Amino acid sequence: MLCVIVDFTGHLSQNSPMKYIHTMIRVNHLDESIKFYTEVLGMNLVSNTDYPEGKFTLAFVSYGKTKEDPCIELTYNYGKDNYNLGDAFGHIAFSTNDIKIVCDKVRNSDSGKVTREPGPMKHGTTVIAFVEDPNGYKIELIERNHL
Repeated sequence: MLCVIVDFTGHLSQNSPMKYIHTMIRVNHLDESIKFYTEVLGMNLVSNTDYPEGKFTLAFVSYGKTKEDPCIELTYNYGKDNYNLGDAFGHIAFSTNDIKIVCDKVRNSDSGKVTREPGPMKHGTTVIAFVEDPNGYKIELIERNHL
């Protein structure tokens, strides 16, 4: 059995042959999605490349500085402005020092929404909240001092 060990920054341990690099989500409106992830959630836009012959654009956002850091790949397909999110995908999760400040930023943005206010998770003490990005993807926020 292969065991992959990744630290909280996404970097490999010395014994691991693999590294987590990104998760791809399809987005309806690229500029709105980039704005949400960078301005509201504070991520960095590390790459934004258009592929006109393929009729798509890929934008990578991360809390790091490069695509070598763990990223979310925002994929925009020309002319596609609606996706069925399905019921297999759960959520993306981020930890934060102050969950209420992040929820206020989402609430005050014109693109995201808070779907579960901060509070303890059921049957536990970890403080969590849920928000949605402009495309309806769920994002769990976990207050760091409760991890």
